[in-house]
Amino acid sequence: MRNKKPPFEITNQIIDYVAEIAELVGRLTVISPLSTSPTLRRTNRIRTIHGSLAIEQNTLSLEQVTAVLNGKQVLAPPKDIAEVKNAYEIYERLDELDPYSVDDLLTAHGIMTHGLLEESGVFRTRPVGVVDSEGHILHFGTLPQYVPDLVMELLDWAKASDVHMLIRSCVFHYELELIHPFADGNGRVGRLWHTLLLSKWNSSFAWLPVESIIHDRQQEYYDAINASNDAGESTVFIEFMLSAIKASLIDAISASDGMSDGKVDKVTLRWKKIEEFLKTHDYIMNADVRELCGVSAATANRILASLVTKNKLIKGRKGSHWVYKYYMI
Repeated sequence: MRNKKPPFEITNQIIDYVAEIAELVGRLTVISPLSTSPTLRRTNRIRTIHGSLAIEQNTLSLEQVTAVLNGKQVLAPPKDIAEVKNAYEIYERLDELDPYSVDDLLTAHGIMTHGLLEESGVFRTRPVGVVDSEGHILHFGTLPQYVPDLVMELLDWAKASDVHMLIRSCVFHYELELIHPFADGNGRVGRLWHTLLLSKWNSSFAWLPVESIIHDRQQEYYDAINASNDAGESTVFIEFMLSAIKASLIDAISASDGMSDGKVDKVTLRWKKIEEFLKTHDYIMNADVRELCGVSAATANRILASLVTKNKLIKGRKGSHWVYKYYMI
């Protein structure tokens, strides 16, 4: 059956994220030099490529990825260097791709895996089990004979659905991983296509390094996929991805605010993110800082304790939780 809706629920959390992201996109469009700064675009694109490939165990650092794309010699495995060059080529052609075209999806896979994979630019012909970093099987991909029809069905749904693109793109990303249509490169293509779909909603997303945030929160990314697999629907994954998109936007806004100050250090950037958050919330909690800054609970505690010490925030209780508000003199 064509246009069959993949299983997911639209929760209050998802609705909140969509509203917050829409507001952040509006602010970014006003203040960001993204539209006028080729340097910033290139920096973000390099972060995107580094993040997406690092999730798949590519060993190159951000500095090495930058060097490769600047045409410099880098001492690293040839496969890893080829992955960087291939990924850059397809991201540079993002605006030429039709997000609902199966031919374009296969073309993108062909460029992404050029010279690296026997079945490059084609759907896989063999069964596959999806394993985690420790070799545990997470799930079995769709049997190969059903892959083309299921991918076509997913593309048709993405095109025809009236669900908000922020949600639709997350569903597509998850469902493509579930089908696992390629012998290798499914994660890279899934993240590329997610960015492509978002860029059709708002062009800023072509240059936002959401993949970098996912890389910072890689275990959460896998946990969200696993939780959705267990639930038989993508709701948990949608919530995680929207939180990553929101964090990426806050990052971009903070960076734009700090452009005039030259290089912004990590402490200042984190404070800017917290300040942004407190403009629309009465208080902030450890979980909020974890999400905004992509850090552990312990690091979030240290950040908050430091801000209390500096008299920027004041600590208090709300029910059973510690909350932090602006320090009022």
